[in-house]
Amino acid sequence: MKQLPLPPVRLWLPALAFCFQILPAVHAQTDRAAWSNPMIWASGELRAKGVYGITSMSDGQHYTSLERLGNGSAVVRYAYLTGKPVDTLVTSARVFGDPNRAIDSYSFSSDEGLMLIATDEEAIYRHSTKATYYVYDRGAQRGVELTPRNRRKQRLACFSPTADRVAFVRDNNIFLVDLKTGTETQVTPDGVPNGYIYGATDWVYEEEFGQDNAMHWSPDGQWLAFLRFDEVRVREYNMQMYGDLYPEAESFKYPKAGERNSEVSVQVYSLVSGTTVQVTQEKTEYIPRIAWTAEPGVLLVMAMNRHQNDLQFRLARLGEARDGQVAATTRWRETCDTYIDITDNLTFVDAQRFITTSERDGFNHLYLFGWDGSVQQLTQGSWDVESVFGYDAARGEVYFSGSMEGATQLHLARVNLKGQTSLLDRSPGTHGAAFSRTFDYCIHDHSTADSPPVYTLRDRKWKAVRVLEDNAALRSALDRLPRSTTRFFTFKNDAGVNLNAYVIEPHGFDPAKKYPVYMAIYGGPGVNTVRDAWGGSQLYFHQLLAQEGYYVVSCDPRGTPRRGREFEHSTYLSLGKLETEDFIDFAEHLATWKSVDASRIGIQGWSYGGFMSLLCMTRGADHFKAGISIAPVTHWKYYDTIYTERFLRTPKENPSGYDDNSPLNHADKLQGPLLLVHGTADDNVHYQNAVDMADAFISAGKQFDFFAYPNRNHGIYGGNTRLHLYDMMLNFVKENL
Repeated sequence: MKQLPLPPVRLWLPALAFCFQILPAVHAQTDRAAWSNPMIWASGELRAKGVYGITSMSDGQHYTSLERLGNGSAVVRYAYLTGKPVDTLVTSARVFGDPNRAIDSYSFSSDEGLMLIATDEEAIYRHSTKATYYVYDRGAQRGVELTPRNRRKQRLACFSPTADRVAFVRDNNIFLVDLKTGTETQVTPDGVPNGYIYGATDWVYEEEFGQDNAMHWSPDGQWLAFLRFDEVRVREYNMQMYGDLYPEAESFKYPKAGERNSEVSVQVYSLVSGTTVQVTQEKTEYIPRIAWTAEPGVLLVMAMNRHQNDLQFRLARLGEARDGQVAATTRWRETCDTYIDITDNLTFVDAQRFITTSERDGFNHLYLFGWDGSVQQLTQGSWDVESVFGYDAARGEVYFSGSMEGATQLHLARVNLKGQTSLLDRSPGTHGAAFSRTFDYCIHDHSTADSPPVYTLRDRKWKAVRVLEDNAALRSALDRLPRSTTRFFTFKNDAGVNLNAYVIEPHGFDPAKKYPVYMAIYGGPGVNTVRDAWGGSQLYFHQLLAQEGYYVVSCDPRGTPRRGREFEHSTYLSLGKLETEDFIDFAEHLATWKSVDASRIGIQGWSYGGFMSLLCMTRGADHFKAGISIAPVTHWKYYDTIYTERFLRTPKENPSGYDDNSPLNHADKLQGPLLLVHGTADDNVHYQNAVDMADAFISAGKQFDFFAYPNRNHGIYGGNTRLHLYDMMLNFVKENL
């Protein structure tokens, strides 16, 4: 359920989430150029520019950027203050001896004298990749292949803190390369695909805990801690891949709700003795994170139960290891009645204290905890901390973003260890930040529903040093197109709860006319669609619909974030019920508008939004004329353990929570036209969901449109795919609304 980065267009698709953001807006003018799907999905002419790929160097005064150099690449160092290039650190010709071979990614050793450079990267799942790695010596200006005698690609390669070794994963095992001798040492013995994994995570951890790296060096470089996944007894999912004479089945371990997970354990390899220590602990279902604390030789193991409402911080002191084992004991614990989200919002202040986020007061806030049980709340109020950018140890300040100005907004702030908080910028909209290593500089991005992002370099007093990118060319191009303003509003549902919503009026709006409505939704945990933020290509499509004479609307129902735990967790144990009621209430509210044709309200969603579209077209059939459901979950028994059980527990424990709101069990209620779309190679929300939905409609005698995209994953993209999909969607809307 995290955001899914797509190739070059810089879109973000959540897994089980399709984020419909908000379009920019000016008043429509009829003498301007017209929107079209080819313009939006094929031309690239309306693509917003950004400041991406910036890596701060350790001095905090310089950053590096990966740039195109002919057909190859170069890593260039810049000064934050001036924005001018200082020097070129490496080129494709220097590291590979081939000026046309691309550098895909890179990292530095602790002293920044060496660079680890990846090329020929291949995607595995959402986050994971494998590549061929080179080590580049900046002083000698020479690059050597990390494993020249073994041409199979590696994963997760990283320098040791002492910069004399590189650890990596190959074929599910961990290896070390001694950079002085070139000697390769195999650390783990029995890694094998679909069996045992060392140092990387399995599919469900990568997808739902948002991390594919499970291998961490101790700060002194003497220990390498890692997870071991035993997925032998996890059932496999087989996905047909078409194209050859005989289609091949791609098999991978996928634990569905209520089924067996991988058995996960913690091990630590000692570089001094060359032996592995087993970390023993109380039985636990999940180990979402491990991390080295600020105390030398002490490893933190984050342990969580299957219901994900009991999170324990356990400490293992490697100096106490005996006979190849060391115990991890619980030192801090967080519990609740529903569930606890796993994040990377964790910083060790010193050997005795750490900062992290908690919802213990009903909202997500920053706390300073001590291993002695002390608790100090740093932020407070009826709003949520969303992201933590880091801890400035020199000044004792934490930088973060939050919904302190309302759930449609996202602002930046900092708080010191006394709990004194200051907002960095009060401008309405959505703010993001990328700080230098020393927090002396920040690349600040800001956008609104009406304005594409502006990237500004700021000093630590938040004074603007210079504008890095203002998207002036995009603004000029958009000024030649008709657009409608985005208006935010709230309405009260039948339960008496105020919900956030937005509307984009039809171009050339005439209050004397009645217009059809296109409701774009998501509606699930972790995602807001009603945001004062730049939308991009996805919502250019909404301006195309407005041009064609449709209202475009969205609302955030109960169960969505940025409004505290009670609001977001209200759907616990019954996903789909309250959200469907809220979308029906929204349709009823829109029907009271004089300019809305209440007989022509349509709904569209992707992933979780596709699940909601199906429920609204069945359980809410009297309110919605037509619907589009893309890559939907149709029964939560088909989705993975970690996400599904976080909200519903297991099917055995909560059968009604699974069955009552499954669209499969309401197929007979369908009345209006429905377009069902799915990719056949969706490793996330399996094509099985759509096949069973189709079968349920057939059994109920219901006609519907069904389209499968061959070998496309959950994002349904690649080549001409997006243009094809949105042409089909537009045609369906015109024919049925």
